[in-house]
Amino acid sequence: MTYTRLTPDHINALQSLLGANYVLLDADTLQHYAHDETENLHFPPEVVVKPGSTEEVSALMRYCNENCIPVTPRGAGTGLSGGALARFGGVLLSTERLNRILHIDERNLQVITEPGVITEVLMEAVKEKGLFYPPDPSSRGSSFIGGNIAENSGGPKAVKYGVVKDYVLNLEVVLPTGEVIWTGANVLKNVTGYNLTQLMVGSEGTLGIVTRIVLRLIPLPKFDLLMLVPFHQLEQAGEAVSEIFRAGFTPSALELIEINALQIVSRMVDSSAVPVTDDTAAHLIIEVDGNDLDQLMRDMEAIGELLTRYDIGELYFADDAQQKAELWKLRRRAAEAVKLEGYTIEEDTVVPRAELPALITGVKQLAREHDFDVVCYGHAGDGNLHVRIRKEGIPNSYGHPGMNQILRALFGLVHGLGGTISGEHGIGLIQKGYMDIVMQPIHFELMRGIKKAFDPHHILNPGKIFD
Repeated sequence: MTYTRLTPDHINALQSLLGANYVLLDADTLQHYAHDETENLHFPPEVVVKPGSTEEVSALMRYCNENCIPVTPRGAGTGLSGGALARFGGVLLSTERLNRILHIDERNLQVITEPGVITEVLMEAVKEKGLFYPPDPSSRGSSFIGGNIAENSGGPKAVKYGVVKDYVLNLEVVLPTGEVIWTGANVLKNVTGYNLTQLMVGSEGTLGIVTRIVLRLIPLPKFDLLMLVPFHQLEQAGEAVSEIFRAGFTPSALELIEINALQIVSRMVDSSAVPVTDDTAAHLIIEVDGNDLDQLMRDMEAIGELLTRYDIGELYFADDAQQKAELWKLRRRAAEAVKLEGYTIEEDTVVPRAELPALITGVKQLAREHDFDVVCYGHAGDGNLHVRIRKEGIPNSYGHPGMNQILRALFGLVHGLGGTISGEHGIGLIQKGYMDIVMQPIHFELMRGIKKAFDPHHILNPGKIFD
């Protein structure tokens, strides 16, 4: 595909559409938007634009479509698959000015929001009304709700409450050609034609630009309890996850963090909240929530008793909100900490829950065979393991033949266990070369047909998911 390079005439046209203050060309801005949290990749756009309304997004897309100018939509830039990188230059469209919570509907348990609202800000706003929006990615303090929708984000609460797709009722979307549509209706049940709403969720900004979002909410649980369980064997921590569910318990969060990842993040945030001994291999973070405190305490006691059949250390219960917050801070900042330690390559593998021990064992075996360092952590309750890799001289997986060989072996292991190559980070730029491991040619044919129907000139987020 050949795209149009921007000229002064194009810049003047963009400025007339959006206002000169929101069409940015200076070198510092272009470099700031040249990267997200994916490895150490940099792809500067030719211009950064910041529309402030659906109408401005529509006008911009219509102009770029007519002139074959590539447009890369971007939220907060917290992505881990390169989905917000302007691989072909062109226009980077930031949604940061679309940052209003428009209406919290307490009668219908819904919220209408723009995409540039920070996820945690939205969560706190509905919490003040006694309502709960459960999806909470580790980046919730900085990521935008629009980016969460683009990636179908999950987070720790997904094990009980589901992921973003389970809460999206309706979306206002600007198509690549400039038309504006609502994808569904603000109702809980809808089989009126194809489900365009769910097609947009997880499409990584390749089919349209979301400008308004209708989310369903649920009542806020009154209580939650948190327990930390140290395991002396990493694989046993994985085994225990499936056992908890088979025993009839559904935690609101069940996270695994390997001990070396925990040591790294503890040093970074200068925390001693988690006791670490030389014989500890991993911790499980187990949370339960609900409205009956006595029942939650009985559940925690029963889970603790269940885990005594494994080789574990002393159970640690968070006594108050401050201790809970400290534990969650350690978990949520694990990705940031290990990346700073040189583990720049992160894979977002997911397998059926009972296969988690085999995945952990296989990952460690691959590390020995291919001579790389690895740390593991993630949403164990979902079988979703984040694998962080550090190999001397290889900061990026993108475009590196040696790392390509390692990752194909890793994803082959995942596929063999009945899993897939991304649970919540998306395919974006860096994972698309491995899609053939888990998909057949007919899958690509169908997806390309959908892409062409939405985006006939292939201008919206080109180079992502597939070529």
